[in-house]
Amino acid sequence: MSMGNEGLLTLTVNVKVSPEPDLHKKLIDLMKRYREALNYSIKVIIENKAISLGKAHRLLYKVLKEKYGLPSKIAQDCYREAIAIAKSWLRNLDKGKIPIVRSLRIWLTYEQGYRIKGDYVELLGGYRLKIIGLDRRYNSYQNKEARLLLKDGKFILKISKRVPEPAKYSPSGVLAVDVNERQIVVGNSHDELRLNTNIERALHYKQLAENLQKRHSSSKYNAWLRRRGIKRRIKSFHRKARNIIEDWAKKISHTIASLAKQRQHAVAREDLTNLVEALRKLPKEHKVSLLILSYRRLEHWIDWQCEKQGVPIAVINPKGTSSICPICGSKLVEVGYRKLKCNKCGFEANRDTIAVINIEKKAYKKMGGSLITPTAPQMTDVIPNR
Repeated sequence: MSMGNEGLLTLTVNVKVSPEPDLHKKLIDLMKRYREALNYSIKVIIENKAISLGKAHRLLYKVLKEKYGLPSKIAQDCYREAIAIAKSWLRNLDKGKIPIVRSLRIWLTYEQGYRIKGDYVELLGGYRLKIIGLDRRYNSYQNKEARLLLKDGKFILKISKRVPEPAKYSPSGVLAVDVNERQIVVGNSHDELRLNTNIERALHYKQLAENLQKRHSSSKYNAWLRRRGIKRRIKSFHRKARNIIEDWAKKISHTIASLAKQRQHAVAREDLTNLVEALRKLPKEHKVSLLILSYRRLEHWIDWQCEKQGVPIAVINPKGTSSICPICGSKLVEVGYRKLKCNKCGFEANRDTIAVINIEKKAYKKMGGSLITPTAPQMTDVIPNR
């Protein structure tokens, strides 16, 4: 899901499909040939800097049809996807090796690469896939490009759709979001809600994968490591860790946006781009714990849920949010675990509470409003709701 053209949102609908029995092996063979063709196209496009459709077409179209046996339109979609991957790699300043696609998938254009007829999806080349699971809430919206994936032995068609963006309301207040490794703190100068992250569960599966890989990486276990069962289990643990974080980010973002809409507030979050880059310099033990949280993923889903529900959003510079007194603007000093105090005005609170109030203040300033100085008693304890 993402923000599309002005006034429109792009969402992805997952459709579970199953090919007819006599076409099952043929479809997998097509997907394997597509994968080989895609990796070849990525390499050619990067080496020749052929990031325009015209140049890529001249270099690749004939080869993809004759050498890899792709139908004409799927060949075009193949080098289109290769261009997108190559552009992303070329923009990355910390370039590694040329990207290699390992999953089985096909990029399809609606009406040319695929179409939906009744309870079936028809692909170019005579492939018919029966629809066995479909979210019909968005049936009235136009289908766009799709990706056919083979995941854990099951076929999934991810269809992109354009839906109208809801009109945003005029907010009567601000709901600030502060992110740390263990908790997401949501609130303002009046109250707050603390939501736990799933970092411990995700780290558990990541550690299982690393321990298993380490145990079977020695020469003593080389034969074991080559066995599909061990490799499959390692991959499944890593996938489980990623899925836990992804699912958590989606759910918590929905909770934040829904709460803001219920209160008719705007959501204010910090711009954590520079923080993610800074985390790369930390020692491995700490870095892994924080990076797996995937701040960028959380940012993406908060922004998406706000756009989807028509909630205004403000992105705030994080500088000083957890170290400056929200009352007088003086530098705070640490007086206990995650507790800070202002020696000038005496304000004392938890680091996360201070960050929430400062984010709220910055949001009001950015949105052209004003924030009333908190009149609640000075807080010296961390409690779920103030």
